[in-house]
Formats: sequence, structure tokens, C-alpha cells
Amino acid sequence: MNTNHEILRDARDRLVALHGEHEKAVADFRWPELSGPFQWAHDWFDVIAEGDDRPALQIVEEDGGAGSWSFDELRRRSNRVARWLASHGVSRGDSVLVMLGNRVELWESMLAVMKLGAVIMPTTTALGAVDLPGRLERGDARFVIADVSCADRFEGLHDGRVLVAVGGSAPGWLDYTDADTAPAAEAEAPLEHPGTTAEDRLLLYFTSGTTSRPKLVEHTQASYPVGHLSTMYWLGLAPGDVHLNISSPGWAKHAWSCFFAPWIAGATIFLYNYTRFDAAALLGTLRTRQVTTFCAPPTVWRMLIKADLSGGPGSLREVIAAGEPLNPEIIEQVRQHWGLTLRDGFGQTETTASVGNTPGSPVKPGSMGRPLPGVPVVLVDETTGEVSDTEGEICIDLARRPISLMTGYLDMPERTAEAMAGGFYHTGDTATRDAEGYLFYVGRTDDVFKASDYKVSPFELESVLVEHPAVLEAAVVPQPDPVRLAVPKAYVALAPGFEPTRETALGILAHARANLAPYLRVRRLEFAELPKTISGKIRRVELRTRETDDPGAVAAVEWRDDAFPELRG
Repeated sequence: MNTNHEILRDARDRLVALHGEHEKAVADFRWPELSGPFQWAHDWFDVIAEGDDRPALQIVEEDGGAGSWSFDELRRRSNRVARWLASHGVSRGDSVLVMLGNRVELWESMLAVMKLGAVIMPTTTALGAVDLPGRLERGDARFVIADVSCADRFEGLHDGRVLVAVGGSAPGWLDYTDADTAPAAEAEAPLEHPGTTAEDRLLLYFTSGTTSRPKLVEHTQASYPVGHLSTMYWLGLAPGDVHLNISSPGWAKHAWSCFFAPWIAGATIFLYNYTRFDAAALLGTLRTRQVTTFCAPPTVWRMLIKADLSGGPGSLREVIAAGEPLNPEIIEQVRQHWGLTLRDGFGQTETTASVGNTPGSPVKPGSMGRPLPGVPVVLVDETTGEVSDTEGEICIDLARRPISLMTGYLDMPERTAEAMAGGFYHTGDTATRDAEGYLFYVGRTDDVFKASDYKVSPFELESVLVEHPAVLEAAVVPQPDPVRLAVPKAYVALAPGFEPTRETALGILAHARANLAPYLRVRRLEFAELPKTISGKIRRVELRTRETDDPGAVAAVEWRDDAFPELRG
């Protein structure tokens, strides 16, 4: 009987061999049938890593500094960290909030937490202190691994928690470097398998929505670690590749393309750290570091095509976009300059890659591609609830439930039931389908939108805005932007006693800036009477239409954050 590692390797190898044969891959692929104990870091990563001196992770800094860690080195290092965390109480089933940037300790600690059978709660370092108590409580996180620069945000949250600081020391925090104190032979020896199965919890991700609370997505030991076979196929990854993905730690796409998919393929994860985006520097790094596969949001691609692409693609073989709809003009520019086809796809925090333009397949302008191997994507008519051949909500057929789908939303059974209603997982996104099965994105079924590569929930922004005394009501909608795709714009109805002046606008924008993470920043503000339904609900659709009908117009009482020197810095 084959081991779980052998079963997973066979599935991986079959998919890699079918790059360029989309129809055959969809027809032939079957998700691995795992049995007994399974834990990806033990049963996959450690097996492929032992004795392998090839680079598993490379990080290049903005100033030219660089670090490289082999597969075997990360295997040994994560074993050492796992033992140290266990000595401080981390064990199977415990939730560990991980709040780190792109530094080797992020990969070490994720592997270490997995090896203990514990649960990872990835969290962006941009998260503000106001959001942390709720996240720690809802995820029942008794352990925290965070960059020392974030330590002050946990003030008042120490009681009963073990806090680990990375990159320095802080009062009341353990120092991550203490993991190095144990003798190497003892610390790096193989760990005992935690006994987890494919159905046990592994990951908890917070994602924005239109309700009063962000949703908490639960993934298992298999849904992301094994489910990202579909992502690997979409990206076109193969053993020996050097893969660069631009996304921030703490977001699901980072786990997709900076952790699971490359290491399932046996590829090197390459990171380029920068504080301020520089297209020329990124292009130079891609070429000199011999990156073979590159994924970035369309926002980055728009910046790159405005730079000088004449230097060629270097060693690039596959170029991919993700996170928002891809403009056909960008595809054509990349093809003209580099002779490569820029491909995009679709997925969510709740899933792995579900739809995509795959390597070797024809790309149709405006299309997100076709359903990926193993993912039974259907379009469901929003009125009838029936499967449609032409247009509807993008759904996953639960009668053929893929391994890549989340378990559900933790502590929100009503939202889970809603998402899984009628025998389908509902993505909340709509699309059309052509005769050849290509899907074309239409939009959201609710009010959530993307600004740059980040999902923005109007509710979160409006909740902060109405805390300002000048704001009676607020509605946030996307305003088209040539670089970011869209930026958050707030329509504000003023409270009695306040006037629509520059000073009022500055006060509201400054309040929002102080209480929202940078990726949620309100960029535009217009004072207006809010359109409502007869029942009193705000008609955001009408406000969105105003923005798309005349995207360049600036209202007489509209203010933009870049017009306020006081908000810079």
C-alpha cells in the first residue's frame, strides 16, 4: 500500500506532466485519497527536503542583501523551532497567530507549527491594534509569533498568552533566537508525527465581508496543503523552478504562491523585499536572479508595462496575474515586449485556485480561463438556483466537493449555511461562459470590491467613519483608478451642525487614516445625501454607477487625500 507521500507525489507528477494539456488534465485528474495520519510538513516537506541542498527559499532585500536557505536546512531549522515552541506549551490543536513579514522566520515558524499539529492564524503586519483582541478571541489564539515592531499593538493582551518576538526583544515576550540555544543534534532530530488526519484543522484566515464581523475561514491539513495542486498547475510550476510571487504575508495568496504551491512542485520560493515599489529594480532582480515563474497583481503589471520592458524577460517561462480582473491591454503589452502570454485566474481565501488560464492554453482577452483540474465549477442562476450554461454566480458543485474547499466559517454557522446553500459553494462572484467553456468575470454579488490587490469590505470602513462626530451616515464604494484599479471613496451625510468644508473633510480623512490599516485607507470623500430604498437601505449600486459613468469627474464637494499635505508621511 502506498504512503500518503507517494500518493501525493504521484498526483503532483501527473499534473506536471500534463502542462499544456488542459482538457486531458481536467479529464484525468483525481484528488489524492489520503488515509490515516497526515500532516503535510511531516509527510511531504520533510521527505522531499531531507538531504536536498537546493535552495528552498531565497530572499533579496532592497539594499542588495540576500539570504538563501536549502530544503534540508529549513527541515532542520523548523524541527529546532518546533521543539522550542513545544517546550513553551504549543501542542496539537492550539491556535498560533503568526504576524511576520517576508523573513526566513515566517517559513520556519509555519513549518514548525504544522509539525506540532497546531493551527496557524496568518496575520498581516499591517493590522491595527483595534482588530487584534477580536481575532485572538475568535481564533482562541493562546500563542503569538510576531515581529518585534508589532509588539506594542499587543499591549493589554499578554494575560495567559505566550508571546514570541522575532527580530529583537520586548518586555514580556520570549525571544525567537532562544530556539538556537539547544544543541543542534538534539534540536534538529526528526520530530514525532502529531497524529493529525487530513480532516483536522490547520489554518484559520480572516476575510472581509459585508456583515458586522469579518469571516473566519477554516482550512484542514489537506484543503490547502493538498488542494494547492490546482494552484501549482495554474501557475505552471515544475521541480527546479524559481518562483516569485508578489503578495503580502498574512493574506491567503501568500500561502498559495509563497508556500504551498512552489514546495508541492519542488520549486524555489523567491522573495524580493522592498519598502517602495520600483519597477526597474524589480525587473532587474527578476533577470539577474533567474526567476522562471512570476505572479503579481494587475496593479504591479500596470506599473511594469509603464517601465522599460525592452530588457527582455530573462529566464521567465511563465507570467501570471492574480487578485483582480486583468486588462487585455496588459496581456498584449507583455506579449509584444517579452513574447510571453500573461495568464490570470480566479480563487478565494475559501478555496485554492479554481479557474485559470493554464500553461499552453489559448488566452481569450477578458477571460479568467476555465475550471481547473479537480474543481467542479458551475454557474448558478441567481434567480432560479439552477445551473446555467451561459451566466450566473460562480459556484462549486458540492456533489463533487473538491479537497480544496474550506470546511466553513468558524463560529458563523449561519454564514456557512448560506455559503453552502442549495448544494453549491457560492463565491459571491458572477461570470459568463462562452461555448468553449471560458469564463468572463462580471462582478460581485455583494458590495465587496478590490483596491490594488486587497479586498475591501465597505462595512469595515463605514463602521470607522461613523465614529467621527461629523458623520451621520456613510457609504463606501470603489472609484476607478488607473493604477490601483479602484480606490475606496466615501459618500458622507453630515451630522447637524457640520458644514461640507475642507476642514471637515480633513478631520474625517485623518480619523479614518488613524483607525484603519493602510490597505483600507479612504482615498476620496464626497459630501452628499445618500440615496435609499423605500425601506431606508442605502443604494450603493446607485453610488457605484455614478463613479463608473463618469470616472474622471470631481464633485464640487469631493475631497481627495493627496490634496492634504497634512496627511502625508
